[in-house]
Formats: sequence, C-alpha cells, structure tokens
Amino acid sequence: MELIRRLTQPRSVGPGYVATIGSFDGLHRGHQELLRRARLRAAELGLRSLMVTFEPLPREYFSPQSPPPRLTSFRERWRLLTALGLDTLCVLRFARPLRELSAAEFARRLQAAGVRAVVIGHDFKAGRDGEASTQWLSEHGPAFGFEVDVVEPVLFDGLRVSSRGVREALGRGDLLGTARMLGRRYSMVGRVQRGEQLGRTLGYPTANLRIARRKSPTDGIFAVRVQGVAEAGARGLPGVASLGTRPTVNGRGMLLEAHIFDFEGDLYGREIKVEFVARLREELRFESIDAMVAQIHRDAAEARAVLERDV
Repeated sequence: MELIRRLTQPRSVGPGYVATIGSFDGLHRGHQELLRRARLRAAELGLRSLMVTFEPLPREYFSPQSPPPRLTSFRERWRLLTALGLDTLCVLRFARPLRELSAAEFARRLQAAGVRAVVIGHDFKAGRDGEASTQWLSEHGPAFGFEVDVVEPVLFDGLRVSSRGVREALGRGDLLGTARMLGRRYSMVGRVQRGEQLGRTLGYPTANLRIARRKSPTDGIFAVRVQGVAEAGARGLPGVASLGTRPTVNGRGMLLEAHIFDFEGDLYGREIKVEFVARLREELRFESIDAMVAQIHRDAAEARAVLERDV
C-alpha cells in the first residue's frame, strides 16, 4: 500500500483513483462497505483505490481538551487497510487551511490528484461549514471530472453502524456487540516495550504496549488472544490482560499489559496484536500487592475458562 501526504502530490503509478473520504476511525462494517465499493469501482475503471483520511481526526481537532476516545491508532489503521486491499492511503493534516476550503476548492484538490470517482457516505461533509456535502458533491462532482457513489448506512440490529456506536459498546464492556459492528474482534497493535518487570516477579510476566492514543475507548481486565507470535496460529495465544493506569503500583499513563498463558519466549521489540475477547472486570486499586496477586490468580482462572469456551 502506498502512502501519500498531499492530494496534489504527483501519482507514482496508475492513471487515476477512485477515492473514499472520511475519518475511518475503527474501520467498522460501514467503513468497510465504502472501501469495498471503492475497490470494486476502481477495478471496473482500471484505476487505483484511494482512501483520503485525516490526522488529527476532525473531532480531535475541534475538541483538543476532551477528544473522543480513538478506536484505532495510525499503525492499527495501516495494518487493517493493508489486509483489506487498499492501494493508496492519503493522510491530510487536518488544520485551519483544510477546514476552510470551499466546496469548489475541495473538489479541485480531488480533480488535481486524478480522482475519477468518489465513494462517500450519505452524511458526508467537508470544507468550510461542511459545504462539500454529499448533496453538493453529487450535484457538482461531474463538472470536476468525477462521478459520485453515495453509500447508505450499514445497519446492525436495526441501528446504524458508526464509530460512536462502537465506542459506546466498548464503554459498556460489550465486546460481542463491538465485534459484530467491526466485523472482527476489537484489538490493539504495538511493539512490546520493556517495563519494570513487576509482573515477572509476581509470576505473571507481561508484554507491555503503549496504546498510541490520547484516550482509550475501554479499560479494565480482559480475556485476550495474542497474535504476532510464531506459536500463535490462526486463533492466537490465550491470555489475560490489563488495560489501565495500574493505580496499586502508582502507574503513569495508560498501558496495555498482556500475560500469555504458558509462554516463555522473548517478545521485546516485536509487534503483536492483542484481541479483546471478554471484559472480566474494571481496574481496581488494592490495599496491598498480596491482595492484587490474589485477584490476578482469580482473573487468570476466569480468563482461561472464558477462552476454553471461545470457539
């Protein structure tokens, strides 16, 4: 997959693009339908599929002091898009110059980049005051050399699948509902870092990942499966994980700590994916390390039981 940073950047290959545009946080089933339609139309026209997205995400830009929890880091989105078969990813810096573009200026940027068709959601908006809307692009896109395909909402249990809906499901610990909206289990990806090795001294060595987002959409103790380890196989290695601030040991910042059952290998520096299967409980502050270890034993036993039932 090719990465570009400007819509006006010369194309390295191919005659042009079919583009889909948006924040795409979470890459849920609705986003996947946009991408599927873009890839299908690109194949029909002999073009490349292009996703135009933003950093920071628009809602992060407009609410810098209290941004919404981010579902996917840039690394996670890149891995998912590669697996979904996207040809080119364009990441635009979301700042004042971009948000103040008129609809016509926004369309000219697409035209200059060689976009020949656009696939967007029914409620798409971009540019100054959201002027570059679905309706505007549908009416004026042909004048700028591109057709517009509008995708209706994807529904789950009669409700529209959305990034907000995924966040709400994660917030209440509904990992099954989250997986249904995403089309896969919720996961986090990162490189294993060296920590204080407290877990090793307690009999529960962990692979530690920084979560690469300002705010996590969930926290607590989870039954997990870990991918990215040679022994993992298709299902991943079973384990138990803590996602939180480690209040009992005065931890700093959010950390994901995954203990893989019956595993003794060295994972430092390796990129792994932690898939969340079930939320066991909220994060707690314990009066002593002994009390914390006793709870870890109970968490591990519960996680094993959950994962044995997971088929």
